[in-house]
Amino acid sequence: MDRVIQQAEHPLRGAVTIPGDKSISHRAVLFASIADGTSVIRGFLRGEDCLSTIRCMRALGVEIEETENEIMVHGRGVHGLKEPEALLDVGNSGTTIRLLSGILAGQPFGTALAGDDSIAKRPMRRVTGPLKMMNAAIDGRDHGQFTPLWIRGGSLQGVHFFSPVASAQVKSAVLLAGLYAAGTTTVTEPDISRDHTERMMDTFGVTVARSGRSVSIDGGQELRAAEVEVPGDISSAAFMLTAGALVSGSEVTAANTGMNPTRTGVVDVLQRMGADLTVENERMLGGEPAADLRIRAGRLKAVEISGSDIPRLIDEIPVLALAATQAEGTTRIKDAAELKVKETNRIDTVVNQLNKLGASCEATEDGMVIHGPTPLSGAEVESFHDHRIGMTMILAGLIADGEVTVKDTEAVNVSYPGFFEHLSFLQSSSQAQ
Repeated sequence: MDRVIQQAEHPLRGAVTIPGDKSISHRAVLFASIADGTSVIRGFLRGEDCLSTIRCMRALGVEIEETENEIMVHGRGVHGLKEPEALLDVGNSGTTIRLLSGILAGQPFGTALAGDDSIAKRPMRRVTGPLKMMNAAIDGRDHGQFTPLWIRGGSLQGVHFFSPVASAQVKSAVLLAGLYAAGTTTVTEPDISRDHTERMMDTFGVTVARSGRSVSIDGGQELRAAEVEVPGDISSAAFMLTAGALVSGSEVTAANTGMNPTRTGVVDVLQRMGADLTVENERMLGGEPAADLRIRAGRLKAVEISGSDIPRLIDEIPVLALAATQAEGTTRIKDAAELKVKETNRIDTVVNQLNKLGASCEATEDGMVIHGPTPLSGAEVESFHDHRIGMTMILAGLIADGEVTVKDTEAVNVSYPGFFEHLSFLQSSSQAQ
């Protein structure tokens, strides 16, 4: 579905409750499925990616009940999954295929996995490589580099894997396989990636050892059913916060936002850019810190985003690039080559689409350079079926002079069902005041 976005005539005002964290929702279903007993998940994100995880676990014999407010997972225990009758379809979800590969590496049966055209282009060897080191039998296109994958679990052995990239998906896949491995499995990263898996293991009764940039787990542990409260996704909140920062006169609150310190890079960067952003009502929710984030529109300044910033905001770079087009000075994004292997090559797509709107951006090998402030003007832009590119272009339309047509916006539902309703609410709330 294409959408035509017009410049906001009024400030954005009000508070929206951010939908559940995508990363935590995936993990809650996966861990509950291999736990003993019935787990209850509240705040689950009913986006397409997370629903792919539910479908895959059902195909592996797990009974999962859905009500309006809860997901009930009747876990089968670590060794209770069943061989699926058909290929597992992960849709567009890289998290599903990579984390599930870790679980399947420990099963005494074979499983085939594939997804959509986007998944077929995403590199899998970063996960299949260490799983093969642990003695899993894995094949696929280009020797397991691309889907479809075929995984047959074996007698896994614990390893110490030195990951070349800071990737929560890689770390999580190896640690999940470590539950089934003899001995201790350790993952050491160049920088600390998001730690939702380690926190979720704590919730389900698994002992995890942390030391600097390393995480270790002993094989043979059992999981206990748990209740999980999923906070709002900070990656989704980033879009509401950026809209509030850019549309003149706005004041927006992103309520119930997860504030895991491995994910709050977007908050730090917006504050470094001079955004009037405050953190309120801090609390713990299901083992994860959460808060309400309030932002007021104002002038922004250019910053450098690099190094240890990147693992903490990799998914938010597209929308931060939009913010940078309106910031005073030159923003440089470095050390972000990981963007090339997301749903699209987000370095090229962000730069190309923002430039269509009149921005002054340049792609680099590991990031981009953005000159600002530059006025944006109407044009037709592509989402490339990438939810974060689509939402970024929609927000660009709110500040552009003239109509912005965004192609294929249905991809937004992958991570932020209710995105358009929330934007409409913030616009209508301002008019009602």
